[in-house]
Amino acid sequence: MWCLAVVVLILRLLATWINGIEVEQVPCYFIFGDSLFDNGNNNDLPTKAKANFPPYGIDFPGGQTGRFSNGRNMGDVIAELLGFENHIPPFASARSEDILKGVNYASGGAGIKDETARINLGYVISMNKQLQNHRVTTSRIESKFKNRETAKKYLKKCIYTVGMGNNDYINNYFLPQFYPTSSLFTPEQYATLLLRQYSRQLKTLYNLGARKIALFGLGLIGCTPGSIAMYGASNGSVCVDFINIAVQIFNTKLVLLVDELNKKLQDANFIYVNIFGISSTPAPGITVDSPCCEVGNLTESNGALTCTPFGTTCPNRAEFIFWDATHPTEVANVALAGRSYIAKVPSDTYPIDIRRLAQL
Repeated sequence: MWCLAVVVLILRLLATWINGIEVEQVPCYFIFGDSLFDNGNNNDLPTKAKANFPPYGIDFPGGQTGRFSNGRNMGDVIAELLGFENHIPPFASARSEDILKGVNYASGGAGIKDETARINLGYVISMNKQLQNHRVTTSRIESKFKNRETAKKYLKKCIYTVGMGNNDYINNYFLPQFYPTSSLFTPEQYATLLLRQYSRQLKTLYNLGARKIALFGLGLIGCTPGSIAMYGASNGSVCVDFINIAVQIFNTKLVLLVDELNKKLQDANFIYVNIFGISSTPAPGITVDSPCCEVGNLTESNGALTCTPFGTTCPNRAEFIFWDATHPTEVANVALAGRSYIAKVPSDTYPIDIRRLAQL
């Protein structure tokens, strides 16, 4: 863990200091996604997908802010690596003077499909709704510049990260007691359906001015403590293989979509972040099969995936991959964000990493 801390420190120094002066590499950073990026947008919503209670935020300076982790999430770490002094504020509480630096629209439980998580978790802010919120932000930015073309030139320089699709599997396709999708579509058909809708959404984001866009692939959903408890590990495997196979079908198609969008959309620079691959190589000595915080009965058909309010936590949080039954610890988020910003191996990102994307 000492080695990981040193690597992260070096990354931050390289990313944010030039000749001793802290530098923001891009003027703003906009975040779209689910609970892996949510930093408080769900706090006041009528939903079960919340993290604004202890022990969430036990290692975060602001305590329980709504982040689904013990500390920072990936969006926080990427913002730091990009040189931002402050974390990007959630849309739910972003003030007018904040929006020029960027906004976080992510919502725990959110998916590409509008109905994802709505039946079992309640109201969440889907990708379509996040785009509507971003339209509000871009209109406000245009008003601040008092010129649409000036605003467009400004937005083209910004970084956009989008992490969507996890819940379309966790809280849709693999919850047949609530959603019929797995009986209507094969994994191949479902991935095609999702990517068709995702493509339209990403084109909308492009039309709102985005040009530097990092798309986060789906992770090892079949290896989370929640999935293993609910479905049982596959024979000869430590994970639920049929879930990971379905996820990889989506990821493969997402890489193809990156190529398609870059080819068809003028000046577009989409990249793919291989969260699945990065997650497949955890650091030695890290606990990968159990949550750090106390959770409810995972074996129930709709078992708890989040921490028990005011429940106990493990004392060695830096040695766990999973904070609760599905979300990473801060140390895992630092590693994932670090390798998305500067690829450790060529397969981490495609065709370039976020650092090089920022330089375009």
